[in-house]
Amino acid sequence: VVTRDDVEESLKAMWQYVKDKEQLLKDLHSQIEETDQRLSAKQAERDYWLEYKNVGSKAQAEKIMNLEKDIKEVKDDLHRTTEYYRNALKAVKEENDRMVERHMKFCKEQAPENAVRYLEKNSRREIEENEWLKEEVKVYQKEVSDLKASIQLLEEENISLVTKLIDSRLQNLRV
Repeated sequence: VVTRDDVEESLKAMWQYVKDKEQLLKDLHSQIEETDQRLSAKQAERDYWLEYKNVGSKAQAEKIMNLEKDIKEVKDDLHRTTEYYRNALKAVKEENDRMVERHMKFCKEQAPENAVRYLEKNSRREIEENEWLKEEVKVYQKEVSDLKASIQLLEEENISLVTKLIDSRLQNLRV
C-alpha cells in the first residue's frame, strides 16, 4: 500500500536526485572552464616560446615541442572529458525521465485505489454496487442477444412452416 507520504517522499527523493545531478553538471562545467583556462595559459606560454624560438634559440626548441605536445594532450583530454560528461549527462537525464515516467504511471494506477480507500462507506458501497451492476448488465445483454438469436431462428422456422402449410393447402385446393 502506497500512502501519500510515500509518494511525496519518493517525489522528494527524485527531486533531490535531479538537483544532485544538476550540481554535478555545474561542477563539470567549472572543471571544463578550469581546463579552458589552463589551455589558454599553455597557449600563451607556447606563443612566448615560439617567439623565443623564432628569435633564434635552438636550445629551447625541444621544450617548445613538448609544450605543444602538452597543449595537444590537454585539448584531447578536454574533448574526451567533455564528450564523456555530455554522454553521461544524457544517460542520466534519460534515466531520470524513465524513472519519473514509471513513478507517475505507478501513481496514476494507485490513485483510484487510494481515492476509494479514503471514501465514506456509503460511497464505497455505491462504487462496488456500480461495478456489480455493470457486470449484471453485461450478463443480461448477453442473455438478450441469445434470446434475440433464438427468436430469429423460431421466426424463420415459423415462416418455413407457414410456407409449407400454404403450399400444401394450395395443392389440396388444386386437387
